[in-house]
Amino acid sequence: MNTPSLDLKSLVMLLCLAAVWGGSFFFAEIALREVPPMTITLHRVFWALPLLFILIRLRRLSLPRNPKIWLGYLGMGALNNAIPFSLIFWAQQQIDSGVASILNGTTAMFGAVVAGLFLKDEPLTRNKIAGAVIGLAGVAVIMGPDVIAGLNPGNLAQFAVILGAVSYAFASVWGKVMLAGQPPMMNAFGMICGTVLLMIPVVLLVDGVPSVRLSLPVWGALWGIAALSTVLAYVLYFAILVRAGAANLMLGTLLIPPFAIGLGALFLGEVIAPAAWIGFAIIAVGFAVTDGRIFSKLRKV
Repeated sequence: MNTPSLDLKSLVMLLCLAAVWGGSFFFAEIALREVPPMTITLHRVFWALPLLFILIRLRRLSLPRNPKIWLGYLGMGALNNAIPFSLIFWAQQQIDSGVASILNGTTAMFGAVVAGLFLKDEPLTRNKIAGAVIGLAGVAVIMGPDVIAGLNPGNLAQFAVILGAVSYAFASVWGKVMLAGQPPMMNAFGMICGTVLLMIPVVLLVDGVPSVRLSLPVWGALWGIAALSTVLAYVLYFAILVRAGAANLMLGTLLIPPFAIGLGALFLGEVIAPAAWIGFAIIAVGFAVTDGRIFSKLRKV
């Protein structure tokens, strides 16, 4: 049995995935000028739904009939979309897209720890614990020493992104337990269905009926976050998963911040403080410790 490896084509696809994921922070920053955070979440999944439906029809996939699977999709929609998207978009009202993307980079480490706690086939190892501790140290550097002194909107926003990362981590466990054996693209479609069902009543209750009288740049951002950062991202995600495996796919988490920071600096005039870059470097080390492959190769040298 061949071990999945990161060949040149997979690496290019991974860079493309990081670019469209990083673009979601950029698109959200533009959309927030006229659209509330939760409504942006609804737009993201609502417009992605028909595009994903076309994809599953082209692949001739049949909709599942088991209610348990649809319950799995609903839970996945909450944990992997509705909760983290809303938290991150709300946070971006207070912090720059680059900082949000860096904090989102803790997802892989939280995922490894949560999986270690709840999944028997992914035990909690010393590497995972050490990597999580190092990653949290990176988060502490980004947030700064004043975080303990008192909570301000900026600190709360950063906590919101971290909570979003934790939600992503639990989503990976939920998906593995509840949706094992289902076609990946069908899982993506079902999850988006679940998210739409959850977000419609929430948005109507909190934000009211979404306005369609938006500027052209904002509509462009909403379509970008739906078509590129959601639909295209899922197509790339599952293709990389098959070609290169889950461990290599996790590397994409660390590639997102440079794209998000670059777009924010180029088009939005955002400037990332040195502490954020230092924190990002520490988080990257934490990821490397969690992953373990780099250090195992060094021991063999």
